[in-house]
Order: sequence, then C-alpha cells, then structure tokens
Amino acid sequence: MPHDRLDGHLEESFDTLVSQGTAKGTETVVVEVLPPKGKKGPRVRLLGEGDRLFIRLNSNSYLGMGLRPEVLAAEEAASNAYGAGPGAVRFISGTYAPHVALEERLAAFHGREAGMVFSSAYAAVVSAIVPLVTPSTVLISDELNHNSIINAMRLARPMEKIVYPHLDVDALSDALERVRGVARRALVVTDGVFSMRGDHSPLDEIVHAARLHDHHFEENILVVVDDSHGVGALGPTGRGTEEHTGAPPADLLVGTLGKAFGVNGGYAVSSGPIIRSLRESAPMYVYSNPITPGEAAAALASLEIVDSAEGRRLLARLRVLTEQFEQGLARLGIESIPGEHPVVPLMIRDTERTRALVDHLYRNGVLATGLAYPVVPRGDEEIRVQINADHTKDDLDRVLEILAAFDGRA
Repeated sequence: MPHDRLDGHLEESFDTLVSQGTAKGTETVVVEVLPPKGKKGPRVRLLGEGDRLFIRLNSNSYLGMGLRPEVLAAEEAASNAYGAGPGAVRFISGTYAPHVALEERLAAFHGREAGMVFSSAYAAVVSAIVPLVTPSTVLISDELNHNSIINAMRLARPMEKIVYPHLDVDALSDALERVRGVARRALVVTDGVFSMRGDHSPLDEIVHAARLHDHHFEENILVVVDDSHGVGALGPTGRGTEEHTGAPPADLLVGTLGKAFGVNGGYAVSSGPIIRSLRESAPMYVYSNPITPGEAAAALASLEIVDSAEGRRLLARLRVLTEQFEQGLARLGIESIPGEHPVVPLMIRDTERTRALVDHLYRNGVLATGLAYPVVPRGDEEIRVQINADHTKDDLDRVLEILAAFDGRA
C-alpha cells in the first residue's frame, strides 16, 4: 500500500518540531562504557566520535550499580541457568525463581505484604492505576506528574478526574472534601520525586490528608506513589520519598529497577489483596513478557547491596556530590532548584539558550539533556543534570569549569 501522503504529513510535523526546538533529535549511540578509574568516574565512547571520552550527566543510575561486578555476575549466572529470555508471559510459563525471589525481597525492603515485577515502571504505573479505577472512583493527580500517570488517567474511566496545582496539599484536601459522599473510592496519585525538577512531594502531608477524609469513602482513599526516582536516591537507607518525608506507607508504591538499581524493569508493592488483584487484571503484567531471569537476579543482587552498609555509604556519597555541584552552580550564578535529590536542574528558561549550552557541554565532552516544551512547561526550559555516586569530585569540578566558560550566546 502507498503511504507517500502520510509520509509527507509526518515529515511536515517533524519539521515543525525541529523549528520550534522541541524535537528530541538524533539519539546518541554508546559503543563502550569505561568503568571508574582513579580520579575519573565512568566514561563513555559514542558512535562517530572516535576515541573521545564523555562524562555522562544524563544517566539515572544514581548509585552506579549497573557496573558493579556483583550485579553483572548475578545476571550472567542466572542467564546461564535459565536462558536469555523468559519465553512466555508470567501466567503461562514465564515465571522463574529469580522473579519470585526478587518480588519477595522488594516487598520486604519496602515493608509491604507483597510485590510484583513488571517489564518497566511505566508499565507498572499504567497497569496498576487503570484496574483500580471504577465508574464510582475519583482520580486526583498532581499537575506535574509523570507522563505514565497522565496516560494512565487517560485510559481509566473514573467518575471524575481532578488535577491539583503542584505540591498543593490544601487543593488536594479541597478536592477530597468536594467529592466525599459522592464517590465510593478515590485514588490520589503523585510522583514521589518529580523527575524533571528533582523536587519531591510532601508525601507525609498527602497521606495525612487522605487518612483524614478516608472514612467518607465506602471503598477508601488509596494513595498511589510512583517513586521511581526516589527509591535508591533519597533517604538514609534509600527507601525514597516515604523515608525522606517520614510518611506512613502509601497504599500502592511503584518503583523502578532501571534507575538506582541499575538494571531494568519496574515493580509495585502493596497489600496482599491488591497485588493478587493486579496479577489478575494488570494488562501489561498479564499480557507482556516479564524482565529476563538474568535481569531479575541482577536486580536482586543490586537490592542486597543497596540495603547494606555499602549502600548507605553510596547514598551518603551521592548526597555529598550533589551538594558540591549545587554549591558550584550557585557560585556561577546558575539558577537551580535546591534539594537533596541528585536530579539537579539548570533552569535556563529559554529554548535556544538551553540548546546552545547543551551543545557547548557536548563539544567539551559532557553529556547532558536539555528539556523544552512540551516535556516541561514553557518558561521552565532546563538542562537536567543527574549526579551519580560513581562520579568523582574531579568530574564535577571539570563540568563546572565548562559551564563557567559558556559565553551565554544562543
């Protein structure tokens, strides 16, 4: 079948994105990763860049777990034992011992009754939210929640959808007050850490507000938290936004294995009945292959390290490096959003200038990602820097030197 007219339309749409400065652009291809050595953290080689080495400031591998020999060895051993892939969805024949062991360990780590692993955190968010929504449910969401939550809300069919201003617990409480006695169930959904900004939800206040209104809802208020960027990056023991804010456990917590744990996949932890229900109803769990047995074993090895004295050492180091970089930005007069989380946004607030600074960093051997509308609101254009525990002080000093040399021209 011909598709020349469609091709032309799609090319015009892409050209519009380019002209507006909102196209994602060509993806860089990593061809080699060099582990930390001496005063240098990891370096990467890129396709087409010869022997040039780059500092990567756009990786969510906050604790550097993906390069640890214990994690790599666990993945290799499980792959040799079970094969490279699961071969089927979980309920047919795709469940392996590493999947079960990982789910039990994740539940214990978060102090929940049960857990389940998904192919990604995105799949976990969508698959967990949609089945929990009924025609008598109200969905209430922070306005800056992740795209996965936004799309879950689009797919769900609740009685009503309410979006409250970012971090505004009073507005959340007002929404609950308005729908009480009308809705049978409410889902309050929030990111733990907001990935574009590095700020975190006041989760303790959110849970308190939900508990205050809960008795007015026949089927309860469920607090659902996607803490993919919080777990392994916030809290003295890496248990994320709950630990950082001192919040009681959320009713359903979604996390990822692909950021601080350095592997791949997502997960959800909750009560036994909720997890049993989701195993029967979560579409991307029931109908999609799970992560591989090797990935599950690698994630379990990573989790054991995080939940140890070594993990606490890495978390403390991560906080020191983050503070060092934030102080350096302040000396340079570069606006940021202060906080303990290793996502450190450089608030450039202009698309062309953001692009120019990203290019300047690239020319000087630093990989960082510029974010513009519609990924972030207009006026919030930024460069998102992600500090990792296997960066070094020398790495960050070098990046600050490169930033200082930018002449500011778009």
